[in-house]
Amino acid sequence: MPLGIEIMHWDERLGAEVYCTYPDTLDIQEKTLMQLYSQHEFTGDSGMVSIMTGSTNIASYYTGPETAIYIILVLKIEEDGDTFEEGLVEISRQIMSNLDTETLRSILPPLFQRLSVYPSLNPEQKLALIYSSEVKRMILKRMHEEIILTKSELAIWLKDQHKDMFVDLDNIITSLIKANLVKSSSVKGISSDVLFLAKDTMMIRKPPANLFKDPVDHHLPESLKAAYQGEVRGFFRNYKPSEDDNLLMIDRIILNPQIYEVLKLLREAFVTKNDIEKLRKKGVDDVDGVLRDLWQTKMMGVFKDAQETEYYGLVSDFYIGTYYPRHALNTIRHQYSHNVQNPNALLKAIEIMREEYRAIEKAKKKKEKKSEEIVI
Repeated sequence: MPLGIEIMHWDERLGAEVYCTYPDTLDIQEKTLMQLYSQHEFTGDSGMVSIMTGSTNIASYYTGPETAIYIILVLKIEEDGDTFEEGLVEISRQIMSNLDTETLRSILPPLFQRLSVYPSLNPEQKLALIYSSEVKRMILKRMHEEIILTKSELAIWLKDQHKDMFVDLDNIITSLIKANLVKSSSVKGISSDVLFLAKDTMMIRKPPANLFKDPVDHHLPESLKAAYQGEVRGFFRNYKPSEDDNLLMIDRIILNPQIYEVLKLLREAFVTKNDIEKLRKKGVDDVDGVLRDLWQTKMMGVFKDAQETEYYGLVSDFYIGTYYPRHALNTIRHQYSHNVQNPNALLKAIEIMREEYRAIEKAKKKKEKKSEEIVI
């Protein structure tokens, strides 16, 4: 786990100005700050550099010459700074919007905790982290509608939408490409790089199907089966998907390390508080707070048997994933018939869709073959 984080501004006359440090005991020597400044100054652009000093590694993200803010993450010697790059980019906008020292003191601890677990995030959590970013969400929504966008057009549009927002577009696009949501390519007749939608995203609450189908087999007493199934039916009878609810699930559940650890357990079986207490060794320190949040967000229900033993079970689960954007074909057809897009770009979009479809089919066949081998 990283040792700490420091927010610094470089003033040409005064040198290093430290805005905030977490934890307070973290001490980065001035010569190290000068070294970081020199490394970033050499490239002149926003981005990350890593250096080794003594028994620690340091990963530093620079926001660029206009703002000259350095987000400095101090790591243990065995930790790789490159694995934190996307996480540093993710938290940079919140930091840039809250640069006064008092505000930084309140937001830096939770941002540091989220950043610390970034390398261990699974695909579900990484996709949730992408969608939690307002800028990335805006880009994906527009890509969903238009399928094809030039990088230059996107830069202008984002600047018009949020004039005061800090946006490192290159790193944002790189993140979307790494997640295989977007592809980038040059197209004949277009001077700027062109972005293409490769996969679309889906987020929705869903019933915990295996638990609902046979709750008794998943450790719920027979006497509580009807009550549990009735609560699940009641929730989904009134459930209406919304972006606000999706963002609530992402922020409070999926990206909260303690709650997510309990969620993984609840996806497997009904449990008692004693079962959850065992997760303290995995970092679940605030058991009561976790249970409260799961109950308040209507993810979990509490069911008591005749002996007053409480059983905790999922009332709703949350799904976040990607899917093949078949709707893009209609958009491409419309753009071609109305002559509103470069024909070469349209051909490239179809080529990318064909490649994605083949990759999905290949992965599906590989999975089916593996399942057959297991059965044999």
